[in-house]
Amino acid sequence: MRFHEVVITGPGQVEVRPGELDLSTIGPHQVVIETECSVISAGTELANYTGTEPRVFEKGSWCAYPWRPGYGNVGIVRAAGQSVTNARVGERVFTFAEHSSLVCYSDEKLIFPVPAGMDPALAAATRMAGVSITALLVSTLENDPWVVVFGLGMVGNLAAQIFRLRGCRVIGVDPLSARRELARRCGIGQTIGGEGDQVTEQIRRITGGALGDIVVESVGHSAVALQAVGATAALGQLVLLGSPRAPVRTNLTEFLSDVHLRGIRVQGALEWRWPTYPDPFGRLSHFTKFEMIFAWIQRGLLQLEPLISHRLPPTRIVEAYNGLRDRPEVFTGVVLDWRQP
Repeated sequence: MRFHEVVITGPGQVEVRPGELDLSTIGPHQVVIETECSVISAGTELANYTGTEPRVFEKGSWCAYPWRPGYGNVGIVRAAGQSVTNARVGERVFTFAEHSSLVCYSDEKLIFPVPAGMDPALAAATRMAGVSITALLVSTLENDPWVVVFGLGMVGNLAAQIFRLRGCRVIGVDPLSARRELARRCGIGQTIGGEGDQVTEQIRRITGGALGDIVVESVGHSAVALQAVGATAALGQLVLLGSPRAPVRTNLTEFLSDVHLRGIRVQGALEWRWPTYPDPFGRLSHFTKFEMIFAWIQRGLLQLEPLISHRLPPTRIVEAYNGLRDRPEVFTGVVLDWRQP
């Protein structure tokens, strides 16, 4: 069975390649999914597309060129191995599969049934909320905390919304006015722009001098993390949600001294610390995360639809990547629609 897939071949180079899958060769624990929609990660995928992630040049690394990107995929199960119990032929499912019109996927990885009637593009985009929710899950919520989120792209916007869902007082920070306005449309009432000390002073004023009890760096840029620590309250938490990749020249002692003297806890928020499926006690897993996220969307508590700015056919993948890289105020979220010609 013929298919097409997205392949990044080098810095700034991406194409859609044809392939062939023999359905008779799938293993007992594999499913074949015909993709409807897949969402692009403006963080991981762009870092690899631009060559900002140094491991793209390391032979044998997880993202070495040529690399087949993908983050969140929604499609219809067309075949399933004899031992598969968590997917049925004809069922619409959400997975972490790549950007491809047809994927062969292991049932050991996340397979989540999409609620009936949900738009496949919206379901695919929940993948980004799965990243964002990690900031909440690694944080300690005490009293009535102020939460400051640096960066209001899709991940930061959703992180801010999720903390607000938990009753926190949230401030969003972004230099782009369009992103701040979008955050306000999604229910984040207080957003600020500016640079450096200007931002910290605005946060100090809004919080009555308290600063942020929890400060989330969602950009994945070390310079932003250095700025964010100054907006963190004494004994507060600095959560690194974005993955830092590009090198930054700075005086690290200044940062460490601030952390040390004011008792700030620096917490990494990589999502892969949890298992795919819950244990017998039902503890947190990727599956239970998405149970929450899909339920919030269905109840109108999490605004994801406004963040999807573009629904493009895979043939326009170059436009999608370059738009996310060069025009972030316009390309706030891109879903590839594999049903489009």
